[in-house]
Amino acid sequence: MARPVFIVDGSRTPFLKARSGPGPFTPVDLAVQCGRPLLARQPFAPTAFDQVILGCVNVIADEMNPARVAALRLGMGEQMVAFTVQINCGSGMQSIDTGYRYIREGISDLILAGGAEALSHAPLVWPNSGVRWFAGFAGAKGLGAKIAAALKVRPSYFKPIIGLERGLTDPITELNMGQTAEKVGHLFGITRAQSDAYAAESHQRLANAQKQGFLKGEVETAFARDGQFYDHDDGVRPDSTPETLAKLKPVFERPWGQVTAGNSSQITDGASWVILASETAVAKHRLTPKAVILDSQWSALDPSIMGLGPVLSASALLKRNSMTLQDVETWELNEAFATQVLGCLAAWKDEKFCREILGLDGAAGEIDRAKLNVDGGAISLGHPVGTSGNRIVLHLVNAMKRLGTRRGVATECIGGGQGGAMLIEMV
Repeated sequence: MARPVFIVDGSRTPFLKARSGPGPFTPVDLAVQCGRPLLARQPFAPTAFDQVILGCVNVIADEMNPARVAALRLGMGEQMVAFTVQINCGSGMQSIDTGYRYIREGISDLILAGGAEALSHAPLVWPNSGVRWFAGFAGAKGLGAKIAAALKVRPSYFKPIIGLERGLTDPITELNMGQTAEKVGHLFGITRAQSDAYAAESHQRLANAQKQGFLKGEVETAFARDGQFYDHDDGVRPDSTPETLAKLKPVFERPWGQVTAGNSSQITDGASWVILASETAVAKHRLTPKAVILDSQWSALDPSIMGLGPVLSASALLKRNSMTLQDVETWELNEAFATQVLGCLAAWKDEKFCREILGLDGAAGEIDRAKLNVDGGAISLGHPVGTSGNRIVLHLVNAMKRLGTRRGVATECIGGGQGGAMLIEMV
């Protein structure tokens, strides 16, 4: 018999917008910043966990296997097994899903699952021509050979490649993520005005959540080594309106594209953790569960329309649990791009798509926007790639508790043509 898996607590750092140069925190720094207060308030020692699982995409050279580095810095003991998972935008949710399956099958009882990403620390990379020249120069024997090799140098060898830009470009289709969003928008007739209106609403919802204190207890203050502290998501622009966003030029498909810097997710640094527990751990440590994970689903599709991943994964998840879109009371659908979110909503309303792709008898129906991303999303918060899947699960639980709803779904598109979804029920 599969055992129930509970979410008992969680926390995250503020999401900090990447500006010029590396930000104040590395991925492990971020994981430690929100991990310390989370572990400190538990009624058990940090060493009581069975393992640590962390999602991270842009692992930096000084932090190989950041899960293990974070576990040691968090005082979880030298015996703590810790490993890092990577499935692009789904990495933070994959950590939860992997922990969920370990506990469900009776292998573990208490797991710390998270995501950490510092996109501002993405490296600059030498071009291959420069690497080959340097290798030839280093391998040259004798002064004459060294001089001959040095004379072959060209200025272009030292022109850096932006690693993040390449990382956000699909290697199969050669489309960057913004271009895939443009394609989804084209397929479903999403207009620029609709995208800008959605983006403005995301900022206004996050600004309201901050003002009303809805994120209290979820966002932990992060303290940098220079003494500065960060206590809120700093990418929010409360004054955003469809009219102001309409003034921005397209970024990826000029001049007629609709994806702009204003209706896209922001390049951001941040980390998030959730604590997963079995019934045995709940009883042993006298924990109070917040929610139970009912099911999860991963799906895959054409990388050029990766933004539709949530439609496939969430639909399969609901079908297996004999549920419809209308049975879900609260949704977190990661806002990679406004156009992409709107494309997903349009796909569920499209009868032909639902019949031919989802295998349904007709259109799946409409998701009430009042139930979707109630406190904003990645457009206003930012999208630290390895973290976002963890954050949307954490926030879904907290939002459902506040709203008094029972069942929710967290779902996301994944670069490379995949989608993930998780079904959560409040306890």
